[in-house]
Amino acid sequence: KQWYQRRVAITAGENIDKWCRDLKILYLQSNLIDKIENVGKLKQLEYLNLALNNVTKVENLEKCECLRKLDLTVNFIAELTSIESLKGNEFLQEMYMTGNPCAKFENYREYVIATLPQIQRLDGIDVTNTERLEAIQSLKSIRESILFQQEDYFIQQQKTKEGKGGRWYTDIGAETDSTSSTKPISELSPEELKQRNDEFWKTPVENTPETRKAIHKKLEEDKAAI
Repeated sequence: KQWYQRRVAITAGENIDKWCRDLKILYLQSNLIDKIENVGKLKQLEYLNLALNNVTKVENLEKCECLRKLDLTVNFIAELTSIESLKGNEFLQEMYMTGNPCAKFENYREYVIATLPQIQRLDGIDVTNTERLEAIQSLKSIRESILFQQEDYFIQQQKTKEGKGGRWYTDIGAETDSTSSTKPISELSPEELKQRNDEFWKTPVENTPETRKAIHKKLEEDKAAI
């Protein structure tokens, strides 16, 4: 009834919908999952943990009819309006989105609890009847504000991604003037290896899905070189 996937993955729970359709609890935290998928046939799923992944949008959960708890802590969800896809998940009572860009939007909490009236607990805090009623009454204006903040976020992210002088901040260590950067690790002297590592870890970058992947790749390379 439970599945715990503790490995790097780009696709969430590949083949789980074929092998384990009766799953009630699915742990997929701390992977490199970009997109929520392959869970639509899990009709009995009650708890899905996707914390610490690279998810950017809430999607493909409409058919998880029994879903009660959803953990999306520390992902990269900025499209907050994508939670509207959860309106039909009538049993969804608890959701976590702390650490996502959207959680910093003004009226984030109000928008979520008004859009999803079935939610009883958001980010570990119980939803009161009073705050939900007030949020519902202002939902139209709140949604307009959320749409504006989403658009502004995406614009700023694109500017940041392009960086100064055309360099993309997500390309960690991709371009350096060091000769050591072009050599295979096995051919590096201790001094060159130290220089390459310093260049990688000291390069200022944004926290993005790309940087998480680059860091993981770097750690794997270092492990293989030992």
